Amino acid sequence: MTKLEYTFKTDMLFKILFMKNPNLLKKLVSELLSIKLESIGQFLISNPEMPPEAIGEKFCRLDINMIVDGQRVNLEIQVEDKKNFTSRALYHWAREYSTALPSAGNYKELPRTIIISIIDFPLFACNEFHSEFQPLEVTRHEPLSDKMTLHFFELPKIPNDINDKNMLILWLSLFKAETKEEIERIRSMEVKVMDQAINAYYNITAESEFKERVRLFEKARHDEAQALYNAREEESQKWQSVVADRDAEIARLKAQLENK
Repeated sequence: MTKLEYTFKTDMLFKILFMKNPNLLKKLVSELLSIKLESIGQFLISNPEMPPEAIGEKFCRLDINMIVDGQRVNLEIQVEDKKNFTSRALYHWAREYSTALPSAGNYKELPRTIIISIIDFPLFACNEFHSEFQPLEVTRHEPLSDKMTLHFFELPKIPNDINDKNMLILWLSLFKAETKEEIERIRSMEVKVMDQAINAYYNITAESEFKERVRLFEKARHDEAQALYNAREEESQKWQSVVADRDAEIARLKAQLENK
C-alpha cells in the first residue's frame, strides 16, 4: 500500500482544492446537506482569500464559509481530537450567526446558520457516521428554531463497502483515504465528479507552490505549539520561584521562633 503524503483531510489541500474548483464544492455541499444540486440557486464562497502572508500566521484557519440560498454555511475538516470539539463547533456557530446581523438590523434578519464538521475521530457513542443537531425542547422535542444546525460526519464510522450509488459515502471515503490504492479504488468506479476531484488532487499536490504553502503552515503550527509550551514553562517557573521564596521565608521565621 502506498501511503499518501497529503490526504483530502490535509486542511491546506482542502482549502485550495475547493477554492480552485467551486463546482466540486457545490456538489459536495449538496450531498452533505442532502439538498438537490439543481435546487441550489445562490452559492457564494465568502472567504475565498488565502493570501501568502496569512499562511504563516499563527491560528490561521482554513475552513470554508459560504452563502447557500441565503443560509450561512461553514465547512471544516478536523483531524485531531482535542476533547473540546463540540464546544468549539458551538463557538463557531455563535460567531457566524452573531456576525450576520447588519448594523441596526432586525433579529428576524439573522439567517439560518449551519456548521458542517468532517472529523477524523469518533465523537458520539453511536454507530451512525452522521449526526445532525438542532435546539429542541427536552420533553416535547419541539424545535426552538431552524436557524441553528450542526452537522458532524465521523470518518472512522464510514462503511468500507462503497459503490457508485451513494455519493455521500464516496465523498467521505475520499476524505478518509490514506493510501493511493484507496483513491484509485474510488476512481475505478468511473463516477465523473469523483474523477474530477481526484484529478484536481493530483494536480495540486504536484505543485511546488502547494508544497511550500504546506511547509509554511506546518511551521506556523509548530511555532504556535512551541510558543504555548514556552509560555506554560515560563509560568511554571514563576510559580516555582514564588513557592521557593515562600518556603524560604517560612523556614526563616521558624528558625527565629526556635531561637527565642
